[in-house]
Amino acid sequence: MLRRLVILIVLFVVVVAGLGIYKALSIRSQIAMFTAPKPPIHVGATSAEQLQWQTRLPAIGTLTSALGVELTAEVSGVVSEVLFESGQKVEAGQDLVRMGGAVEQASLATAEAQAELARLEFNRQQNLLQRQSISQSQYDQARSSLRQATARADELRATLEKKRIQAPFSGRIGISRVDPGDYLSPGANIATLQNLDRLYVDFFMPEQYYPQLAMGQTVRVKVAAFPGEVFEARVVAINPKVEATSRNLQIRASVANPDEKLLPGMFAELELVLPGESAQVVVPETAMTFTLYGNSVYVITPRRDEDGEVVTDESGEPVLEVQRRFVKTGQRRDGQVVVLEGLQPGEQVVISGQLKLDNGARVAIDNSNPL
Repeated sequence: MLRRLVILIVLFVVVVAGLGIYKALSIRSQIAMFTAPKPPIHVGATSAEQLQWQTRLPAIGTLTSALGVELTAEVSGVVSEVLFESGQKVEAGQDLVRMGGAVEQASLATAEAQAELARLEFNRQQNLLQRQSISQSQYDQARSSLRQATARADELRATLEKKRIQAPFSGRIGISRVDPGDYLSPGANIATLQNLDRLYVDFFMPEQYYPQLAMGQTVRVKVAAFPGEVFEARVVAINPKVEATSRNLQIRASVANPDEKLLPGMFAELELVLPGESAQVVVPETAMTFTLYGNSVYVITPRRDEDGEVVTDESGEPVLEVQRRFVKTGQRRDGQVVVLEGLQPGEQVVISGQLKLDNGARVAIDNSNPL
């Protein structure tokens, strides 16, 4: 009985010891796993460059025609002829619409006959006055009657001339809104006429930029209809008054349009090019993290020990880590951003993989698959 008890105790001790050894080995492996150095995070990187940067002030604007009108009727009448096709080019002085004028023609014939009669009467009265056969009052009355008759005839000729609507300048005419037989009242719209050889682009700039504005400055114009294409314009007018509601200053630039790619009314994205260039530190926009609390970049530097010595890995290469650094940014253009403060030329910054990073994280540069 005693022997059996001893055997049970020995077996119990062996089992407990085995479990203890297993648990100790498990804890040791877990500690080793957590204390082992983490593998580096692969990121894309590039160096901050110092480039000659030309300042451009962004703005938005609207294209308007240098010559453009809505053709309307000045007098009432019935359209007898429409002498243009919608969308065609027309020349200055070309007849576009004619309205019937039979009544005015008859009235003009009557007025011309009355004017001729008044002229004959005036000539007689003039001869009689020279012979002192009539009074000055009778002569003045005959002269006034002649002027009235002549003025009435001229009025009717002007009315008949307005029955013939002509192009005030050369350009492209729009869609016709009238047909033969339509009755036109004064002010009735006939079509739009636009000269597309040269357009204006009107835009606004904040008043603080006024000292930097000048006539003849270059404006880069972009429109949605032709992505990637830039049209060059020149400043031709600066409004001498700041808008009181917005504190903005209106500017007008002129842009050549020989191919008629641009149309009045188009929305335009603009860049007003300021003269001169300055050296600026520039990094890709993908390197920048924009937040409400400030803009920052991850700067890659060698890890150093307590003595300030560079830490190396098993192969003797420096161990790289990142530090988040807040910077002051300037203009952004063509995928690049100017860093005004907080970064020096030549420093390496992370351009991809920032979401996996934190201060002090170990990294390895891998630009084989940039974002």
